Amino acid sequence: MAALLLIPGIAVGLYVFIYYNFIRGRQCKSELSLMGKTVIVTGGNVGIGKSSALDMAKRGARVILACRNQETAEAAALDIRRLSGNNEVLFMKLDLASTASIRSFCKTFLSSEPRLDILINNAGISGKGKTQDGFNLVFGVNHLGHFLLTHLLLDRLKQCTPSRIVVLASNAHRWGRINFKNLNPPGETWLEVTRAYSDSKLANILFARELANQLQGTEVTCYAVHPGVVLTNLGRSLPYLLKVVVFPIGWLFLRTPMDGAQTSIYCAVEEGIEHYSGRYFTNCQLQQVKPHARDDAVAKKLWEVSEDLLGLNK
Repeated sequence: MAALLLIPGIAVGLYVFIYYNFIRGRQCKSELSLMGKTVIVTGGNVGIGKSSALDMAKRGARVILACRNQETAEAAALDIRRLSGNNEVLFMKLDLASTASIRSFCKTFLSSEPRLDILINNAGISGKGKTQDGFNLVFGVNHLGHFLLTHLLLDRLKQCTPSRIVVLASNAHRWGRINFKNLNPPGETWLEVTRAYSDSKLANILFARELANQLQGTEVTCYAVHPGVVLTNLGRSLPYLLKVVVFPIGWLFLRTPMDGAQTSIYCAVEEGIEHYSGRYFTNCQLQQVKPHARDDAVAKKLWEVSEDLLGLNK
């Protein structure tokens, strides 16, 4: 009997050792206060976004949860206020799949909030379909939506320097390619969705790179981050049979949302990393990306094409 009881104990101990040493990743050690600062977190109602927002709130920031789903966002705001003891946590409606919604959000925010110190472009999607403006859903939300949002909020960030922009990317960028002849694939098959996701994450990194070039001398800095492989609801649109297989394994061997949020938090608050603006971070440390993810010519062209797609040059 004693041996039978010992086996589960060893298994649990081994799992804890593996998780904390090989899965969890580094933690942000900064204790920087954000009192008097304002932070926007897109997708701040669930997963990595909610964990990032909770950390910002614990530091004393005024936190805006920019989310599509009002019910879950208001519940998240209430939860974050309770856990942080900070009542300055608010929901504002934002649907990144709609340029009209993005513009409406920015108009509301800019007319009601005098400050913006940190913008965390966290929200992401992986699914079939198109945005309300006819873009591939994944590329439209993950890249174009945040591109437009950042563009419209940039002047306020410049007014509140030093300020920061954090862009949630992914190591999936390694398999991404920017095909300027086909930036808007149909997104009707899971193969197309997978490709579009990798492409969008590459676009996130190139966006941060070109944004940093354009922000030189402004004291606004930006960083692309990889959160690790995290158990979130990003896979909510996966086929049911795949969910049945993936989620139980993920519960054991993927990072928690709070552990996955650490690099986003690090790039939002860590002092002394300003000269790394435009670079890519993972596990709270700088990481070199593959050559195709640091191609300045492609980054600049993607910026220009994105402006054209969104009508920002008119």
